[in-house]
Amino acid sequence: MKYLLGFDIGSSSVKAALLQADSGKLVASAFSPSHEMEIISVKPGFAEQHPERWWDELINATNMLRKKISYQPDEIISIGISYQMHGLVCVDKNLQPLRPSIIWCDSRAVDFGNDAFEKMGEEFCLKNFLNSPGNFTASKLKWVKENEPEIYSKIYKIMLPGDYIALKLTGNPATTISGLSEGILWNYQTNDISKELLDYYQIDENLLSPIVPTFGEQGRTNKTTFEILGIAEGTPVSYRAGDQPNNAYSLNVIQPGEIAATAGTSGVVYGVTDKAEYDLQSRVNAFVHVNNTDRDKRYGILLCVNGTGILNSWLRKNFMSDLSYDQINHEASKISIGAEGLQFFPFGNGAERVLTNKNITANLKGLQFNTHNRAHVARAAQEGIVFALNYGMEIMKEMGMELKTIRAGHANMFLSEVFAQTFSNVANCVVELYNTDGAVGAARAAGVGAGYYKNFVECFLGMEVIKSIEPEKKSLDQTTDVYQSWKKELLSLIK
Repeated sequence: MKYLLGFDIGSSSVKAALLQADSGKLVASAFSPSHEMEIISVKPGFAEQHPERWWDELINATNMLRKKISYQPDEIISIGISYQMHGLVCVDKNLQPLRPSIIWCDSRAVDFGNDAFEKMGEEFCLKNFLNSPGNFTASKLKWVKENEPEIYSKIYKIMLPGDYIALKLTGNPATTISGLSEGILWNYQTNDISKELLDYYQIDENLLSPIVPTFGEQGRTNKTTFEILGIAEGTPVSYRAGDQPNNAYSLNVIQPGEIAATAGTSGVVYGVTDKAEYDLQSRVNAFVHVNNTDRDKRYGILLCVNGTGILNSWLRKNFMSDLSYDQINHEASKISIGAEGLQFFPFGNGAERVLTNKNITANLKGLQFNTHNRAHVARAAQEGIVFALNYGMEIMKEMGMELKTIRAGHANMFLSEVFAQTFSNVANCVVELYNTDGAVGAARAAGVGAGYYKNFVECFLGMEVIKSIEPEKKSLDQTTDVYQSWKKELLSLIK
């Protein structure tokens, strides 16, 4: 038997998926830890995790897989990696981390990015980088340079979280063009590293890792991998991508006009285009999509709301610890649309790009002690998350993108009927839910990268629609009215 192995390095957990290569069937999956990984926040706006923790949890998840399916070391054809985007990992000459990773939702570098956007020129940045330098990886590295010069002086290579995991598997530092683009380290006009931003930040280009293809051999597993994970030495790592481009790929969203959504720790809507588009205020962001080639350009337009599943998790931990997520969803379904005037604004997880990098914090508006209970709060939270995503989708529409059908995995907040139906109603489009996730998508992609699958069509064998949700005519107008009221209040908060 031959298998494909996929890893998804999230900020909550590390997931592993084992696919039977010839059928595309998921035969085993696991995640670790069983509880959500800690995000270290020593100051407001700071968010860090230890890269070694990701590796430890990957080992745990892989061991769980081996207990479910007793595969032989040489039965793994190839490995694919999905990872949390925009993080910064700094390693020394011994390839050891110098500090905790500054992860995606950390907002300490906002001022550096805003300064570069202004001083380099907004038109120049948008034309060449398609984005403001904002709070992305390059700006985070600038923060380290200015605030931790001793650490900066010891950096041998910087990398993204997925690059670090590939390093642990192969022993070789490397990155991809797609990865460089998510760090605002890629110039779309010159089709090369964004030397202009590096020069402005006075960062040495040699700190960047060598470029490998997104699909294709990126390195081979070493003896240590065999000893720790039980995967044969010399197994190719043949795919890596940030979690949102990978999530889109997992849903077969690879052609212009196709749209993917996810609602994990953060919430994302991701659309594919063949044009180098950008938002004038950089509220949504453009990156190189996984299947981009010199001949067929493919870019991903990404809308991100930081406070999505993390809001749901916060509610459960602090107010509904006696309930499971399914029970919380059931409680929310008992409450009518609009939660009787209660409004939740889910912006409590750092600066939000969709709000021009403002950090307005989370807000609960309209609370009435004699009317509302925790079920109302659950309903308002789920509606608020959907509304925040729709606010960003309106920006995507202004850029010329059409949102007719949105694909998502049957997971996380899309397991809630309230969330899924509200999403369909407010966007006025069909939502299709599939039997896939990031780790499964990474495994499929590894099959393409290793040449086991001849094309993208073959690799999606076994993926099916679990549920299709259409806008509900009887509640469409009411949902729209509630959203417009919520949006009016949001605009007053961000003035």
